[in-house]
Amino acid sequence: MLVLRRRAGECVLIGDEIEIEVLAVTHQGAKIGIRAPKSTIVLRKELKITQEQNAQAAQGPAEADFRYTLEKLRPPAQERPPLPDKPTES
Repeated sequence: MLVLRRRAGECVLIGDEIEIEVLAVTHQGAKIGIRAPKSTIVLRKELKITQEQNAQAAQGPAEADFRYTLEKLRPPAQERPPLPDKPTES
């Protein structure tokens, strides 16, 4: 990781097309401006993490995890029939 110290009004260049300018610095944090081509996606990291977590949650649990959880919630084996390997079709 490259660590730089910049004051308000100073810039950092990334490649030939991306410029990051420090607009203001306060006790709450730094305000930055980013100049980049419209084709470049600029996204806050926490939004990217949330997007990845939502995509993973939408996939649902793996079948092995689901069966394990189901077994933990059911009564002991002597009180119930075993789970079928595959769903039966009617």
